[in-house]
Amino acid sequence: MPKMKTKRGAAKRFRLSSTGKAKRSKAFKRHILTSKSTKRKRQLDMETLVSRSDRRRVREMLPYGRP
Repeated sequence: MPKMKTKRGAAKRFRLSSTGKAKRSKAFKRHILTSKSTKRKRQLDMETLVSRSDRRRVREMLPYGRP
C-alpha cells in the first residue's frame, strides 16, 4: 500500500502536542494591531487546542504527525 500524503497546508498550520492533540495559533494577530489592547495581543500569541468538532478532520490531514 502506498504511503499516505500529508496535507501541506495543514502541516504548516497545526502541530501535535505530546499527547497527540492538535494545537493551532490564534487568528487576528496580523494587522490593525493599534486598536487592540496589549492584553488581547498578548493572549493572541498563545497557542490553543483545535476544537473537538475539528479534531478528527485535522488528524486525517496529518497522518504521520508533523516532523
